[in-house]
Amino acid sequence: MEDWFERGVGVSNILGKLEEEKVFKDPVHRYIHVRDQLIWELIGTREFQRLRRIRQLGTTYTTFHGAEHTRFNHSLGVYEIMRRIIDNFEGRDHWDDSERLVCLSAALLHDIGHGPFSHSFEKVFHTDHEEWTRRIILGNTQINKILKMAGNDFPMKVSNVIAKTYPNKLVVSLISSQIDADRMDYLQRDAYYTGVSYGHFDMERILRVMRPTEEQAVFKQSGMHAVEDYIMSRYQMYWQVYFHPVTRSAEVILSKILHRAKYLYQQKYQFKQDPIHFHSLFNEKLSLEDYLRLDEAIIMYYFQIWQDEEDRILSDLCVRFNDRKLFKYVEFNPSKQWNDWPKLIELFKQAGIDPDYYLVIDSSSDLPYDFYRPGEEGERIPIFLLTPAGDLRELSRESDVVEAISGKKRTDHKLYFPADVLDNENVQGEVKKQIKAILYK
Repeated sequence: MEDWFERGVGVSNILGKLEEEKVFKDPVHRYIHVRDQLIWELIGTREFQRLRRIRQLGTTYTTFHGAEHTRFNHSLGVYEIMRRIIDNFEGRDHWDDSERLVCLSAALLHDIGHGPFSHSFEKVFHTDHEEWTRRIILGNTQINKILKMAGNDFPMKVSNVIAKTYPNKLVVSLISSQIDADRMDYLQRDAYYTGVSYGHFDMERILRVMRPTEEQAVFKQSGMHAVEDYIMSRYQMYWQVYFHPVTRSAEVILSKILHRAKYLYQQKYQFKQDPIHFHSLFNEKLSLEDYLRLDEAIIMYYFQIWQDEEDRILSDLCVRFNDRKLFKYVEFNPSKQWNDWPKLIELFKQAGIDPDYYLVIDSSSDLPYDFYRPGEEGERIPIFLLTPAGDLRELSRESDVVEAISGKKRTDHKLYFPADVLDNENVQGEVKKQIKAILYK
């Protein structure tokens, strides 16, 4: 690491411009422009390059085969949208151009702490990608060394923007609000790579009507329909793509593989090949260096070799994940069917099927848009429209479309199980009949 750093750019010109602009060809934004030496150096760090090996949408590729894009793609996209926003803000009231590099760096690095199959991984091992983002930016990393060249306090500034604790609320809103550079990129990018039409909206129009205020970005009233379109795109993407039940089935199996491997390790099970990359995870003593070594190629390597393990559950789950032999699902309404749950668990045990790994309730919920209600928890900063007279009006008060979904949280529950195992001739007929009577009633 030190050798790389010593060969890097000098402190004197880290805040300057590149001799020649660098351009990334991008299928979503057409071109991503890099003009700043600092941004170019950050892209070249080992921590940022690691994002090439982590998919943006985790297990979604099992449902939408085009969803192979990475967090590297997305991070560059968020940076590009932020760059365009700042170009549009230049010279306007409430915009401080000295915040430019902080904004661009935070946009580029906002996902730097994500791990492989991020959200499933976090649930099993109790990690937090936001905390890892902070540790990478502030720790002994190439990213930290580059950021420090822009000022000793610069890494902390970038970290605080991402953590939403930065004193300039306008800067925070550009990367973390109900309409920000992060969301505008992932909606379009995920729609493009999954091949769906839901996530498309008129971003160019939104950027043209975006205006800085002291505390957040607002939107000219004349651009309300473009903002409406964005809100509805987000709503559709969550329910048609992000919460797709087949993708969730793959996530359920992924989580159960990791749970089983951790359990076996803690029980002193003798793996055929020592899972050395997981030692610190299983022992809950994960160092920064160990975390940075983890990517999806490593995870998939172990899933391949665990197919041949003596443990029947671990082997079966890995085969299912690798060969896409996923669990089936039925709708599950906890308020009406909760009494069925203990019955199902007992019946699965009678059938010789471990319910801890083969019977799972998975819940998805989303709040597409909300506005501040005094006294309520989970305050979300509303989107404001700027009238020709200079007044600010909250979006759902002006838009019937947004008002119809505003503040309405939708939750969906599904019950996942291996239908092929239930059809196995080894499962007692009467037990099988009772299980199916509950599942399919």
